[in-house]
Amino acid sequence: MYKRVLLKLSGEIMCGRGGRGIEESEVIRAIDEVADVVKTLETEISIVIGGGNFIRGANVKNIDRVVADYMGMLGTLMNALYLHELLKKRGIPSFISSAISFVPVVESMSIEDTKERLHRGEVAIFACGTGEPYFSTDTAAALRGVEFNAEVLMKATKVDGVYDKDPMTNPDAQKFEHLTYDEAMKLDVKVMDMSAIAMCRDAEMPILVFNLFERGNLKKAILGERIGTMITKM
Repeated sequence: MYKRVLLKLSGEIMCGRGGRGIEESEVIRAIDEVADVVKTLETEISIVIGGGNFIRGANVKNIDRVVADYMGMLGTLMNALYLHELLKKRGIPSFISSAISFVPVVESMSIEDTKERLHRGEVAIFACGTGEPYFSTDTAAALRGVEFNAEVLMKATKVDGVYDKDPMTNPDAQKFEHLTYDEAMKLDVKVMDMSAIAMCRDAEMPILVFNLFERGNLKKAILGERIGTMITKM
């Protein structure tokens, strides 16, 4: 069983495929999975949340890319606040740690304080990515995973792993049960940024890509059951 997990949630998790904003029913399904794990397993969980349901800096035209990326970071903060409130309603202690200071709404990130609070059973929600433009929240997830010695980076999606092509539009798409970091990078898998995979490779931190919305999948993954696609050194 994994004792320390970094869970990466994309903005799409907050709104549904192709949607915008926040769709409460979508988020509740994800949060209920997290709450069940916290209540029944002794696993430290950190969450890095994306902001693509509001804005993707790389896709914004006619303004400076740096400004657009900071706008995207604000989107992650809105998502983090929403996750925090839903966890609180379920009696799950959590806190938001931001790469950019937004006093008094959230705290600036402190590695030692975060480690201590994770050890006490609180869920850490990381907002604002790395705090720097041109770096995705996938890269932020890899970085936070390394910083806090996560045993695995779990990339939550709405498909059950990595495929050779988009399974949503290609019925003949083939799923990979396992890939090496180098194989994933050579395939240029779209489920995660290459820089994030490279960072996990350098730190030898496994990546699990799985479907969060199949009930019980997060717990199964933490307990070591074979689901999704595992990306490792060998």
